[in-house]
Amino acid sequence: MSGHRGGVLCKAAYFLMTHCHHHHPTHRAFLPSIAVPVRCAAGSATPPSAVVMSDTAALQQKRALRSRIRKALKEFSPAQRAQEDVEIQNFVLNSSWFKSCKGLCAYISCKSLREVDTSRIIADVLKNSEHGLQVMKKLYVPRVEDKNSHMRMLRISTIEDLVANSMNILEPSPVDSDQSEHEDVLLASQPVDLLLLPGLAFDRHGRRLGRGGGYYDVFLRKYEELANQQNWKQPLRVALAYTVQIVEDELIPMTETDVPVDALVSSNGVFPISPAALERM
Repeated sequence: MSGHRGGVLCKAAYFLMTHCHHHHPTHRAFLPSIAVPVRCAAGSATPPSAVVMSDTAALQQKRALRSRIRKALKEFSPAQRAQEDVEIQNFVLNSSWFKSCKGLCAYISCKSLREVDTSRIIADVLKNSEHGLQVMKKLYVPRVEDKNSHMRMLRISTIEDLVANSMNILEPSPVDSDQSEHEDVLLASQPVDLLLLPGLAFDRHGRRLGRGGGYYDVFLRKYEELANQQNWKQPLRVALAYTVQIVEDELIPMTETDVPVDALVSSNGVFPISPAALERM
């Protein structure tokens, strides 16, 4: 399939997802099933009491855990995934911390990567653009620039700002329809309040296991440094996870370059971990 045709089909599927949904009124507490989580403030890249492993040992454990979680996701039934997609997005959309945020970075979910769906969240932020009105929240979404963990978060104001890349994943084009460059969140004059993050696995201490490219860890550290330099409040780092992605019985191995999240959202609810999340969520 050509990139252009794939992009058109991907956009069509995206629009179907954003306009065909059901609201779920139930809110449940997201209760930890193991010990009290390590609490690290938003902006602190490493939980203070976390045991940081050697890179070699962590790499081996991460590889094994990635294999296990990928297998679990592959075996995850489409019906269960669809149900959890609805419930997770309901928790986000109905939350005070999402409703009150003025700017956010969010990923564009990719079905082939088995990521938690974000189509309704993206559509909610961009809904005013469909009627020619100003978008109330500034939305930045990822664009991978190279294979060296370089990823930018660029501002979009309409779904039409997204194009399919070589892997048929939707991401913002460098320029909009007027040939103006999309604003890079690292060059923006105002901070974002919220970062909605994907991942392959998470534990109840906020440790995140990505897919191995390091793109999000590098970006998160850059934004953390920017916020410190500008004296901005650090945004909440909130991960969206299917139940099979949450490791209940062990800790995810962590190295000095890994950045934890402040909170998890699963179909069971919102689980704040850091002091910042406990205060703001």
